[in-house]
Amino acid sequence: GPERMLRTMSGLVKREEDVLFEPFTYIGKLPGKGIRPRLIAAFNEWLKVDPVIIKAVSEITQKLHNASLMIDDIEDNSRLRRGTPVAHLVFGIPQTLNTANYVYFQALSEVHALGNPEAVQVFIREMLNLHKGQGLDIYWRDSNICPSEQDYCHMVQQKTGGLFRLSVLLMQSFSTNKSDFIPLVNDLGLFYQVLDDLLNLQSDEYHTNKSYCEDLTEGKYSFPIVHAISNAKDNALANILRQRPTDNDVKRFAVELMEQTGSFAYTKSFLKSVSERLKLHIQTLGENVLLGAILGELSKVLMDGES
Repeated sequence: GPERMLRTMSGLVKREEDVLFEPFTYIGKLPGKGIRPRLIAAFNEWLKVDPVIIKAVSEITQKLHNASLMIDDIEDNSRLRRGTPVAHLVFGIPQTLNTANYVYFQALSEVHALGNPEAVQVFIREMLNLHKGQGLDIYWRDSNICPSEQDYCHMVQQKTGGLFRLSVLLMQSFSTNKSDFIPLVNDLGLFYQVLDDLLNLQSDEYHTNKSYCEDLTEGKYSFPIVHAISNAKDNALANILRQRPTDNDVKRFAVELMEQTGSFAYTKSFLKSVSERLKLHIQTLGENVLLGAILGELSKVLMDGES
């Protein structure tokens, strides 16, 4: 009868949910860098928000992060993420895209359920910023337009800063502490992304999990590449990037060209200056042991790259 039909249907809905979530569950199982939950805990030293809110914000941020990675990997034509085939190579582009978008709206629904209009505003604003930044990044890459350093940093603050701002401002919408965290969070996003850019072209650990110098194959105008192209004597590097090189010898040659323009040294000194700014922001906002520790670790990664 109808009851059995309803039971079968609810069983079906359960299976539908599982199928729908499969690409998301897949990417969620990959070992992450795990920095986001720690950043949230660190900012809560200042914001002192209820643990229930912290848990919700952590889950929302993690969902958005993973969903955006699924879409990123499609947009970047990536093959591997953390040493494992990307979601769309396993589940196909249509399913992966649909799942990622579903998760975005699910996250919005969770923010809405917190019952704070300001939180919903934050979510919408930062998701728009995220897509603006991502759109610029893709436009430059696919039109072979090398941005200025200033334009690049602005894009990063929109894109990478987006999810950082989203978590901090979500928390702050439930806090009595109304200090201005934006300059700090923007610089955090910038530091994090430019360090990632550097490691992509330099670190061995990165290459075991990703293919060698993946940003070159993707044709991405990352921070060191922007510096190198802007300071190059000829068009060799710009042309190599345009070819989307897959050959490791070609990529090694590109890295040599970047060594010649001093782009790695320049990127490191840029990161050191951002790191000094971060320390000043923290001083202004008041002592924060947890955040200091995270920064220390990120800076250590930077120093280790030099040994």
